[in-house]
Amino acid sequence: SALRLRLSGLCFLLQILNILLFAAFVRYSPESSPGQCPPQLNCSQRNQDSRFQQPRFQDVHIQVLLSFGLLLAFLGRYGPGSAAICILIVAFAIQWAVLIQGIFYFFLNGKIYVGAQSMVSADFCTAAVLISTGAVLGRVNPVQMLLLALLEVTLCTLNEYILLRLMGVSDSGRSLTVHTFGAYFGLMVSRVLYQPHKDKRKREERQDVRHQADVFAVVGTLYLWIFWPSFTSATTVHKNAENWAVLNTYFSLVASTVATFILSPVLYEESTPRMVQIQDATLAGMAVMGMAGEMLVTPFGALIAGFLVGLISPLGFRFFTPVLHSRLKIQDTCGVHNIHGLPGILGALLGTLLTLLATADTYGDRLELVFPLVAQGSRTVTDQAFIQLGALPLTLLLATLGGSLTG
Repeated sequence: SALRLRLSGLCFLLQILNILLFAAFVRYSPESSPGQCPPQLNCSQRNQDSRFQQPRFQDVHIQVLLSFGLLLAFLGRYGPGSAAICILIVAFAIQWAVLIQGIFYFFLNGKIYVGAQSMVSADFCTAAVLISTGAVLGRVNPVQMLLLALLEVTLCTLNEYILLRLMGVSDSGRSLTVHTFGAYFGLMVSRVLYQPHKDKRKREERQDVRHQADVFAVVGTLYLWIFWPSFTSATTVHKNAENWAVLNTYFSLVASTVATFILSPVLYEESTPRMVQIQDATLAGMAVMGMAGEMLVTPFGALIAGFLVGLISPLGFRFFTPVLHSRLKIQDTCGVHNIHGLPGILGALLGTLLTLLATADTYGDRLELVFPLVAQGSRTVTDQAFIQLGALPLTLLLATLGGSLTG
């Protein structure tokens, strides 16, 4: 009962804090009257954004809420509870992310101006928090989950600001800022919270959850298939750029799913993969396209990337997760390392390689959209590729330090 009251009290405090901060700082952006719009707020983009953002914002939101909520609901004892706590985390993290990101991106004359774009950015940050939650599920209580969200949103926004705004990294589908950051942040929290005596009991509890897990996984996977391509392309505002991101994501997704059917019967004594494994392949295939999605990945290139990551994910579960646990003392409840961490890193490396192909001949008008600094001539293609590559260790550093501190 003490825990129940603590959760109630913390929710009350955090919500009152959010209301007071919103009252003091948050206003709607003046996009309806471009004449009055201050130049610092980049209103041309906002007007575009208000025209197209609604359906995609809706897709991103459904994606975060339903897909991630159902993916976290696979532990027998914690199933329905996990889904409820997931919704609580989403409800709090979105408010907090609007504030924290607003301070970094949309702050002007002492006010934060929010529009459709700021809501989509807040959803991205919330997705990173939910990925981290997957690494510590079943071992932290709701109060700790809320504190994790409070700290992670702040650090996730800092990482995003350094990469996207200061360094000019192109990462529209968030291979680095959501998948990689969320996975390694969660893994480090898990490492700090390691308790060997509790772990044995948890493993025994997990034996009987397969039927329920598969029911949740079926629904979660269907939502991923329907809505994730919108998630990958939500920040590519221009129509011609968006198509590439959506198509590349689909190609990667189908290849990674087929790869699971190749490996699962070999690794496990089952003729067809369980639904949870197909769900993992789906997530991995999408994570690898985060950075590269809007770049010049040919259709066969997207198929190859998806196929490779679809092979790596089950191999990770079979061989790498036990090593993580036995050697590094990291308990990764949902396997976020295999479905977000490794694919996110591979996505960043693929994005770096593709950056080297970014010339006016190959990209045409799109160069301005994907790599504006290269198009303007203020940065060479090689410089951009080095910066894309440098963003990876920086993200890993911030995620591991932030995760250790949070843990």
